[in-house]
Amino acid sequence: MTPIRAAGIRSARIEGREPSNAERRAAEKMAREAERNRPTIARLWEVYQQAHSGRPGNQADISNYKKLVPRFAGRTPAEITTADVDSLRDSLLDAGKSPQTVKHVMGLLRRIIRYAGRRGICPQPEPARLQFDMPKVDNSKTECLTPEQARALLAALDEEPDQDLASLVRLALATGMRRGALLGLQWDDIDFIRGFITLRGEVAKKRKTETIPLTEQARAILQGVRRTKSPYVFPGRDGGPRKGLRRLLARVKKKAALPDDFRPLHGLRHTFASWLASSGQVDLYTLQRLLTHESPVMTQRYAHLADDSLRRAAAVADGLYQDVLKK
Repeated sequence: MTPIRAAGIRSARIEGREPSNAERRAAEKMAREAERNRPTIARLWEVYQQAHSGRPGNQADISNYKKLVPRFAGRTPAEITTADVDSLRDSLLDAGKSPQTVKHVMGLLRRIIRYAGRRGICPQPEPARLQFDMPKVDNSKTECLTPEQARALLAALDEEPDQDLASLVRLALATGMRRGALLGLQWDDIDFIRGFITLRGEVAKKRKTETIPLTEQARAILQGVRRTKSPYVFPGRDGGPRKGLRRLLARVKKKAALPDDFRPLHGLRHTFASWLASSGQVDLYTLQRLLTHESPVMTQRYAHLADDSLRRAAAVADGLYQDVLKK
């Protein structure tokens, strides 16, 4: 700093052409506050998490959010375009992520933005600027274990050191309950006298409380689980709700030699539904209620199994008819 330059700065401040130190500090403070208050996806995610931390799919949301961080954490919804979302979709698919996984990641980004917009935290993006073109997902696949595979799975579970946790998997096959409902199941949800299991709204996919019958098999499984001080049937280490059981599922899946693409808990739900549908003794409406599907559209994937049972019944009638003709 030379005397000449110092004199020039003083002159500029006196004439109002350059802000004073106090004014500059105030401007910098305002800029920092404005930056902190920018509705970036990272900030909106924090708000979204505070409101949804207890929902059944929260752990999946956390995992999916990590895939959004590199591209969108520091950007506001107004700075995101359809082309940006398309690029995210294509890059995840190119990286080998399944269409269903990519759909979940994109869906989370859309939910975060819509949630913030509805609460006035940021403006809703113009539809002409931001659209979510989801990848096509084939939901027609139904994972179903054969009786031999189911026996192998149950045998693998019998060898597990933690039999209480193994019972969670057995209960999935016996009831068709969703993962979130199993992990969040509390002893107060089970009515051993009247024979019902309550699926509380806070752990249900539809956020709606419903009940399903407590079958004798499910009753036997639950009565074999040791009770602890925790209200949860299958508590985590701290006595709260268990977050997951990935290691056990991977271990028993390998030991039972199940197909690589079989998803244990989700697949056991499909197995439960498929066995009932193919039995010929359960109609699709009843199956819909047992699975707590909100719409019959989801249950319709099992219709062909019910049709198979009808064909078998018709074949019996055909045989009886032939017997009559022979006489």
